[in-house]
Amino acid sequence: MADISSSNLSTYKLVVVGDGGVGKSAITIQFFQKMFVEDYDPTIEDSYMQHEEVDGEWCMLDVLDTAGQEEFSAMREQYMRSGGGFLLVYSVTDRASFENIVGFHNQILRVKDRDCYPMILVANKVDLVHQRKVTKEEGQNVAMQFGLQYIETSAKNPPQNIDTAFHELVRVIRRSPEEGKPSKTTGCFHDCTVL
Repeated sequence: MADISSSNLSTYKLVVVGDGGVGKSAITIQFFQKMFVEDYDPTIEDSYMQHEEVDGEWCMLDVLDTAGQEEFSAMREQYMRSGGGFLLVYSVTDRASFENIVGFHNQILRVKDRDCYPMILVANKVDLVHQRKVTKEEGQNVAMQFGLQYIETSAKNPPQNIDTAFHELVRVIRRSPEEGKPSKTTGCFHDCTVL
């Protein structure tokens, strides 16, 4: 097995953001613990760390699962400042959560004082086919508009694209000019791939 002592690993601070109830905790717990949490218990803030191999290179993922409820919005700027990459999560069954993604995206760019920053757009709960209110095309269009990659996920067993979402965000950060700190002059580093 490869040497994965923490001292020589790159650490990626990933932040999972989006409205309350879109499945941020379910995605995060499925990724770290390989289980689906059925009951919704609003998160204030949970942090997880794990060694992970992405494209043959070991790294440390430090993931913050954030509160989506409006009453915790004051905490947002704090975690946005420290995040190295963001999963912007909405539920395909909740149009308001999709529309609110624009606000999260804009706030991250404002806090970071950047024109772009490592983020991917995550359309969650795609297993709920009959309750779907936001089409794949709508999600792809917003991702394209922001210059982000788009990925559809489900945290239910069997999970869909959960590991892929986190790994893809690491790849986006790795492609950035300075690990999560793109300069305003170099432009964006997203390739708008749809997964």
